[in-house]
Amino acid sequence: QVRLVESGGGSVQAGGSLTLSCAAFEYDYYCNYDMMWYRQAPGKEREFVSRMDNDDKTTYAESVKGRFTASRGNAKNSIILQMNSLKSEDTAMYYCAAVPSPSAPISCGTSGEHYWGQGTQVTISS
Repeated sequence: QVRLVESGGGSVQAGGSLTLSCAAFEYDYYCNYDMMWYRQAPGKEREFVSRMDNDDKTTYAESVKGRFTASRGNAKNSIILQMNSLKSEDTAMYYCAAVPSPSAPISCGTSGEHYWGQGTQVTISS
């Protein structure tokens, strides 16, 4: 089963920047995953932040468009999230998720199933 590891969280003042990274491990070499970011604030449901498909096409939640940028990391099935102009509302635990690409063999995982990292905390202070 694919394993995800996130890093880069921390505390920053409003208007500042942070860079998160996520990499997948322990997957078969032929597996490709759409790489996603979600976040969850205390008392809130987990919400979608960004998605990058196997062709590096990115999709963002409206709340982060123009401020967050996802890009492919150096390793296969890795992703970077550059977060700029951070706001207090961005405070949350950020989770990386991998979803088998539509063309991925079934052995890579169940279609649509999210494989989650453990999360990295982002805290924005005023």
